[in-house]
Amino acid sequence: MKVLIKKTTVVDPNSDWNGKKADVLIENGIISKIDGSIDDQEAEIIEFDNLHISPGWFDLHVNFREPGHEYKEDLLTGIDAAIAGGFTGVALMPSTSPPISNKSGIDFVLNKTQHSPVDVYPCGTISADKKGENLSEMYDMKEAGAVAFTDDKDAIEHSGLMSRALLYAKNFDGLIMSFPYDKTAQPNGMMNEGVTSTELGIEGIPALAEELQITRDLYLTEYNDSKIHFSTISSPRGLDLIAEAKEGGIHVSCDIAIHNLVLNDECIKSFDSNFKVLPPLRSEEERVELVEGLKDGTIDVICSDHSPEDVEHKNLEFGRANFGITGLETLFGLAVTHLSKILTLDELINKISINPRTILRVDVPIIKEGFEANLTLFDPAKEWTFYAKNSKSKSKNTPFDGCELVGKPLGIYNNKKLELIG
Repeated sequence: MKVLIKKTTVVDPNSDWNGKKADVLIENGIISKIDGSIDDQEAEIIEFDNLHISPGWFDLHVNFREPGHEYKEDLLTGIDAAIAGGFTGVALMPSTSPPISNKSGIDFVLNKTQHSPVDVYPCGTISADKKGENLSEMYDMKEAGAVAFTDDKDAIEHSGLMSRALLYAKNFDGLIMSFPYDKTAQPNGMMNEGVTSTELGIEGIPALAEELQITRDLYLTEYNDSKIHFSTISSPRGLDLIAEAKEGGIHVSCDIAIHNLVLNDECIKSFDSNFKVLPPLRSEEERVELVEGLKDGTIDVICSDHSPEDVEHKNLEFGRANFGITGLETLFGLAVTHLSKILTLDELINKISINPRTILRVDVPIIKEGFEANLTLFDPAKEWTFYAKNSKSKSKNTPFDGCELVGKPLGIYNNKKLELIG
């Protein structure tokens, strides 16, 4: 199968063609030719106004809920949502029932998704069955294909367990991902602790809960001479701690969810449970500081934190609703709409394509002759409106229903498969 992408602007900091317009010919999954003009009568022609291509986008934090909660999302509908969002790769969290805590759990995910145009990289748990008591079978899971280890939003409370995990993973170059949240700081918190939570009478989650855990885990990482990745950061002071650690030579990276970059806790005044997320939306002042951390490079990755929830667990009073929103299909549009004055297109592609794979040490696609084609096709200037009813996800728990966005994925090419987005 041949595919010829016509008159496209290449966005790939690792490519000699970066920033240039070209035709790209793909044969049997390989980029066979890049030139100013290519004619091939046998190829399927792909041509759009203002077409851009980049290395396929990668979401570092998604939940697809299978096995156990397929009524919220399953692997196949999650993949459909990823395609609609322009992603060719995702890191899958182990928050399933049962949790992905052993080799068979990794095998299940890989076997069910092996023929997909989206590369699904499973993460295993740190603790056995995500109970926070004993280490899981991390080495076996690594050998089976796990790319990292995390207990996702069930943060590791036991310092000794986290220390042993960091030391053990070091032996086989495993990556520990930490969600920094000391729940004991405010066990019943539901939103950011601050002026707005006081006005609304809702128990708040202080940024201190995040900062305490970051401080502890950085000390443990340094002590064990290991490496760590912090998931879904929301505290500017926490970012300062991470920046200091990077300067000090500690092997640390971090990501942030797109909604924590574009929303603030004022949204909670509507009591719409779709704004209930963990970590919580912070104040506007803190949001601006987080955006600065994105620009200066302290934040390595933007993720969606895609967390599908069905109506019975989300369409409730704010205090009773589950945390989480879907986000795969809106990440790029939100990023371009709200951050285009902060990040160049090259910088954005680094945050959603190159850096996530670099952190996980999986192959980074390059738009270059002779390399496998792993591409996202998009128009960074296309105006469109997102409607939850059209979402490919089973769940529709999003606060962005009806939002007008700029920047839209048009399709993906990966694993010898072309998927165009309607």
